[in-house]
Amino acid sequence: MVSGSELESALDTVRANAAGPVAGVFGPDTVTWQIDREAVIFLGAGRALLLQLAHPWVAAAIAEHSKTLADPIGRFHRTFDIVFAMVFGSLDRALLSSRQLHRRHSMIVGEMPETVGPFAAGSRYCANDIPSLRWVHATLVETALMAHDLVLPPLSADERERYWAESRLFGALFGLTAHDLPADWSGFAAYTAAMTQSDTLTVSPAAREIAAQIFGGARPWLRPPRWYRALTASLLPESLRVGFGFELDERDTRSAEKALRWIRRVYPRLPDRLRYVGPYQEAQARLRGEPQPDWMTRCLNRAWIGRSQMDVRGRG
Repeated sequence: MVSGSELESALDTVRANAAGPVAGVFGPDTVTWQIDREAVIFLGAGRALLLQLAHPWVAAAIAEHSKTLADPIGRFHRTFDIVFAMVFGSLDRALLSSRQLHRRHSMIVGEMPETVGPFAAGSRYCANDIPSLRWVHATLVETALMAHDLVLPPLSADERERYWAESRLFGALFGLTAHDLPADWSGFAAYTAAMTQSDTLTVSPAAREIAAQIFGGARPWLRPPRWYRALTASLLPESLRVGFGFELDERDTRSAEKALRWIRRVYPRLPDRLRYVGPYQEAQARLRGEPQPDWMTRCLNRAWIGRSQMDVRGRG
């Protein structure tokens, strides 16, 4: 598990390699900003969540400690608030978010209620467990790039290597060290492939129930549209798609393909103010020395992170 002292050691690495106090951990010249600023990465949000749920420890932790079902919009906002603060916040704000996440995870401990895959009933789980953190980190990194490349020109091989090198620094914000993560993109791809083929990822009854509640629409007004459910299912490995009980018929496939064709045609033509997420636009304003984001950025922030300003504290 990642202890408090180990997190602080990892954050020393972050500080040593950060773009700067105002630019934050990454900064405007990084591939990470290039990818994560795109609103289109939301196309992968469902996939990332399902891949995380496919890890039995993660599913058990969410089922027993999360308000996902009671407050799905709040869960969405909290997740993006943490990730965007790490990526687009000032250095102080990113470090604060990292420590807050670690403290929250330190309270998420428990026992498996039943045997799932290689995890025996009664075995202990902890959200700060390194293998679990490594998998959650991987789902965020891989899915963001996958969603980007679905709509926009794919990254080159060199850009992928840069992206992974930056993602290792992102992993340090979780407390993951260089020894915890693959050294290069090919190693990362091999890790994700091995995970999807192993019994470590096994869809538990709890994971299936959470997925059914979210994608089946326990609250009809929050139900994802048919095309989004179909697209999410199509992006999953076959074994996990079956495990979650997703069925793709011809109508589903046509719906996803039609939506994706429309998005590919329209999205690149959107003005930057609509295309880029609020926290990225706030970061750009911070770099320009503006005291606070303008009204449109604040509105976008409310949609993405549930509040008007990401960097209220810790501007560096």
